[in-house]
Amino acid sequence: MASSKSESGSDADLRRAIDFLEKGEWQAAHEIVQKDEESVLSWWAHGIVHLMEGDLSNARYWYRRAGRPLPDQPVAEDELEQLRKAAR
Repeated sequence: MASSKSESGSDADLRRAIDFLEKGEWQAAHEIVQKDEESVLSWWAHGIVHLMEGDLSNARYWYRRAGRPLPDQPVAEDELEQLRKAAR
């Protein structure tokens, strides 16, 4: 069964990445999300990884790829809350 672009990848892996991000462990989350080249939610999570590490240029790239605008004053915690809701 083929997955849609927005739902591909492992849901469990995405949840693990979100858990790592919520703990501030962006390196561990990065290891997970960089392997998923199909999931829009993983692309968004990838953007949050780079937001947390302070790499706004790279964050902007992943947000754009996910079809999301990077907020003018991005707050990682707010982004994570929205991502977790979208990943349910």
